Parts: sequence; C-alpha cells; structure tokens
Amino acid sequence: MLHVRSHSYPLLVRRWERAAAAAGLAMREFAESGGFPIHCLASGPTRDERPSLYISAGIHGDEPASTEALINWVEKNPRVLRKFRALIFPCLNPWGLVHNCRLDPRGRDLNRCFNKSRVPQIRAQVKILGRSRFDLALMLHEDFDAHGVYIYEVMGRHPFWAEKFLEAAAHLPHDTRRTIEGRRARNGIVRRKITPDLMPDWPEAFLLHFAHATRTFTVETPSEFAIDARVAAHEAVLDAAAELCLREFP
Repeated sequence: MLHVRSHSYPLLVRRWERAAAAAGLAMREFAESGGFPIHCLASGPTRDERPSLYISAGIHGDEPASTEALINWVEKNPRVLRKFRALIFPCLNPWGLVHNCRLDPRGRDLNRCFNKSRVPQIRAQVKILGRSRFDLALMLHEDFDAHGVYIYEVMGRHPFWAEKFLEAAAHLPHDTRRTIEGRRARNGIVRRKITPDLMPDWPEAFLLHFAHATRTFTVETPSEFAIDARVAAHEAVLDAAAELCLREFP
C-alpha cells in the first residue's frame, strides 16, 4: 500500500506547501471547518493567455483517493502545471477526511450546498471564484457503489472528452451500469445537459458549469478497489485532461 496515510490532513498540508512552491502556486487558507483550515492554491496573475484549469478534491471525506491523486499529480508535474492559470482546492472537507466521513462536522453534504450561501466555506469559495473563467474544471470523487470508473460530463463544447479520460484510466474497468445515481449512463459516461432547476441542491459541478467553466467533469473511481489503483486512475485522467487542454487552448 502506497497511501497508508491518506487520511492525515497535516501531512497533506505539508506536502502541498512543498508542491505549491515547486509549481509556482500561492497557497492560502480561505476558510475553516471543524477546527481544520481549508486551503486553496492559485497561479500568479501574470500571463493570462495560459489555458485555465480548475481542480478540486476531497469534498467527501471518505473519498481519499481524490486528495491523494491530486497532490501526487502536482508533485510529479510542476512544469506542466506552470503552463496553466490554475485554481486548486486540494481538500474541501478536511474534517471529513480525518474522520473518514462523507459529511462535514455539521452533517452536511457540501456537494449539495453550492446554491446555499448560508454555508460559510462555500460562500468563501464562491468569493474566490469571483468572475473567473476556466477552460476546464475537474472535480475528483469516489463512489462505493461504482462497478468501475465513471465520469459525469456536462454537455458543452465539442468534441467530448470523457471517452479519452476513460481510455487513460483503462487499468481499471469502466462502470457498465446503464443507470448511475438515477441517471442514464453509457459505457461509464453520464453525459447530459443541465439546467438550474434540475436539482434543488446544487453540486459543485453545477456552479462551475453555469458560471465559470467551458468544460466540466466529475470523475468517480470505485471505492471498493485498491486505493493505489484508484489514485492511479485519477492521475491518468489528470494527465489526459492537461494534455487535451493544452492542445485545444495552446
């Protein structure tokens, strides 16, 4: 096992402090939850012609492969990341990560709170986003019910990219269910148009799609598989996403 300390938030923060410096990212605390600081990392304000990238992980604390994969990828790819104007939220639910819990300390699913300004950390995150626009937004998740990797792709710019992401993570099977979370799926992809009234409680992807991102993806790995394989799948998707984004927005 390569990731036996995946629920250690202090270790994760220390790793991010080193990785941020190598990748040219400014790291700062922007909120607090359950006694834990929540951080974001951002590129400097210069060279705005670079492709723009948004990535988040760890909004559900019982999905540690997302936070592990993101820090692993940044540690391995500082030069790649410098080619982007990036905004990264490395762990949106540190209390949940430490306690291996999906919810935050007040019992809220934070990924159903992005149209609810009463949640202080969501309000702070939205303030950071401001009027920013991103060529690509990736949200990294896991699913205990998954039969393999699957991806939500909000219908937007063509050509679609979800198939490329699944090809990149082909060391794990893709989820072959025809219905995932009540939504029609095909070969591990849930691709659909969304409207503001589709869900009463918005996930992060809704906010990104409606206000901030040209392409929006939620990547789900199967929690019942080994964490090493899940981490590798997320890293493979991040590799493919960076390559496609640099190719489309040179």
